[in-house]
Amino acid sequence: MNMDRVIPEAFQGAKDDITMQFAMVWGQIKAPLIVPMLRIAVFMCLIMSVMMFIERVYMGIVICLVKLLGRRPEKRYKWEPMKDDVELGNSCYPMVLVQVPMYNEREVYQLSIGAACGLSWPSDRIIVQVLDDSTDPAIKELVQMECQRWASKGVNIKYEVRDNRNGYKAGALKEGMKRSYVKQCDYVAIFDADFQPEPDFLWRTIPFLVHNPELALIQARWKFVNSDECLMTRMQEMSLDYHFTVEQEVGSSTYAFFGFNGTAGVWRIAALNEAGGWKDRTTVEDMDLAVRASLKGWKFCYLSDLKVKNELPSTFKAYRYQQHRWSCGPANLFRKMVMEIIRNKKVSTWKKVHVIYSFFFVRKVVAHINTFVFYCIVLPATVVVPEVVVPKWGAVYIPSVITILNAVGTPRSLHLLVFWILFENVMSLHRTKATIIGLLEASRVNEWVVTEKLGDALKVKAGGKAASKKPRFRIGDRIHLLELGVGFYLFFCGCYDVMFGKNHYFIFLFIQAIAFFIMAFGYVGTFVPSS
Repeated sequence: MNMDRVIPEAFQGAKDDITMQFAMVWGQIKAPLIVPMLRIAVFMCLIMSVMMFIERVYMGIVICLVKLLGRRPEKRYKWEPMKDDVELGNSCYPMVLVQVPMYNEREVYQLSIGAACGLSWPSDRIIVQVLDDSTDPAIKELVQMECQRWASKGVNIKYEVRDNRNGYKAGALKEGMKRSYVKQCDYVAIFDADFQPEPDFLWRTIPFLVHNPELALIQARWKFVNSDECLMTRMQEMSLDYHFTVEQEVGSSTYAFFGFNGTAGVWRIAALNEAGGWKDRTTVEDMDLAVRASLKGWKFCYLSDLKVKNELPSTFKAYRYQQHRWSCGPANLFRKMVMEIIRNKKVSTWKKVHVIYSFFFVRKVVAHINTFVFYCIVLPATVVVPEVVVPKWGAVYIPSVITILNAVGTPRSLHLLVFWILFENVMSLHRTKATIIGLLEASRVNEWVVTEKLGDALKVKAGGKAASKKPRFRIGDRIHLLELGVGFYLFFCGCYDVMFGKNHYFIFLFIQAIAFFIMAFGYVGTFVPSS
């Protein structure tokens, strides 16, 4: 007997046996278990899709009415320019505190401190407070020297440090508010380290707070200075422009409530204190404060015409950390505050419904989970289980309308809509994971990694655009197994659809799989040279 022939035949026989056994097991569990479970999943996803659709259409209608009726903040609230008083002099102007929290911000500290010190306001009625949590002694010294440089020019600037980083940004802001000189201040403007307000920022915001005692917060819009840096920053611009053009405007116009963006805003200190001050129980201390102040009956106003320049994270690593914080924090805050909102007696039932259902549940939970589960898990699974059919309105029409409504915020990027869909679907994996961590209060729930800012560092290091040409490949930093796994799953479903399917989902599945693979290997965003 020829052993060379027997062994391969044995392997082939074993392979055939395994295939038959798998087919048998699949056939036995498919009808009684897989099909009903997938039908339930499709039903749940369709309900969530309808919820998202109604929310988007509602906001679209409101924003159209706001624009048509000209409901500008100056019409809804009293606004008059601040005037000099001959008798009182500068004392007629309120005292303003400007807080600039920072942490190892080597690339942008000069820009942010310079912009804060360049704000136009009577010099004896403004205090600039730099809250430096830096752990790098060299950076700490640079920041302190920059503060001293501005102090020598006559700016009332305070350089504050603490011996720990407890509470991260919320802890730093809270510590800053404890200083004795803050007691004389009426309002506090907050700017993160990469934000550069225009000199007239205070002249345009403070009058709203002075003339409208019911207002607690004035929020400005973000303007992205590096949106054209790479395709990833363009995708971020599309998402954030919708947030500022539609979500913030609708919240401000209807319920006088929206989430504070954590920067580029001015708070009435009395309202901040009444709401309980800064709390570090979640990674979204800004949203936490906004919800608590709203429950005390305070109103917020959003100024879409007032833009503050800032920087988008342009490395994929920085963006992933930022999105984890922005998705995990709101979900965790929702878990902690939902009963407090329900029991509140100071605000109307409609406002409670808006905050719980619209602001938290649909936008911060449903939107993330449904985008990933429906389009990256359930819809591809129906290719392998043809007994379960997704209606065309749920698979095509609703997501198309939602996408088009989302794109109105950035008309200049309409031609990038397909790339944006693919990018958002990949990022929905991280947002879903972070949302679940927040809801369950699992590990990493309070993880805070400061978003890396590059400023002009890339240009300096590379001497031009060559920085993105030759990245150093590090397997630990660059290969992301979750994206890789989902990419292979979508690729498998696409191949199955080509061979056995009838609905041509394979076109979407293959393109989406490629997007997952590209981001799995980290080939997105700006690459920063190590030296």
